[in-house]
Amino acid sequence: MRKGLVLVTLALLWEGYARWLGNPLLFPTLTTTIAALISGIASGEIPRAVGYTLQLLLKGYAAGVVLAGLITALATGSRIGADFLEMLTAMFNPLPSIALLPLALIWFGLGDGSAIFVLIHAVLWVVALNTFTGFRAVSPTLRMVGQNYGLSKVGFIARILIPAAFPSILAGLKIGWAFAWRTLIAAELVFGVSSGSGGLGWFIFEKKNQLLIPDVFAGLLTVILLGLLIENLVFGVIERRTVRRWGMQT
Repeated sequence: MRKGLVLVTLALLWEGYARWLGNPLLFPTLTTTIAALISGIASGEIPRAVGYTLQLLLKGYAAGVVLAGLITALATGSRIGADFLEMLTAMFNPLPSIALLPLALIWFGLGDGSAIFVLIHAVLWVVALNTFTGFRAVSPTLRMVGQNYGLSKVGFIARILIPAAFPSILAGLKIGWAFAWRTLIAAELVFGVSSGSGGLGWFIFEKKNQLLIPDVFAGLLTVILLGLLIENLVFGVIERRTVRRWGMQT
């Protein structure tokens, strides 16, 4: 209910400011934006763009998470691996993924490969760093419990480290998803312009060129709504059934 009140307040502020400004080319009203959104959904243009964006996003996100898991496993198992991860994250985590677009174009050409490459970069380092930090924060008592039970290395990670570090892991997954989402929209603006196709980024760029500003805001609103849905229906459910249920978070 509190979050609903926040959304209603923001919607009223949007509508009020747009009416006070009185310039739809700069800032259309919320009602006009919603009408453009409904029109785009009815024509099938927005659903097609959303479908293209989400399937590309899931590919890059899944690949980034898998690679982060492999690197973190290496870092957890040896001191050299830990130094390797710390050095790589210090080098590449501050590097904006969108800055790799020119190289991605040269290496992979136009199409999904280039976008997936920058998505992996956006996800990999933040997920690996958060996971490794969570593992290192596990208390010595829990580690000794695992050793006393005689768990194998895989069992120790699966039954002790991952549950104890799960709040940090989940935070990394959420941040990685947000980074990937922002990176893909920006990448689609470039790749969509280059190849004449794409998802929501291309939709926004195309409508901007046509000065259909309500449609531009409808595309942006779609990005926001999808972010809210994923946050509450995916990560929110996982959080409630794990860290909150376990009493690790209020």
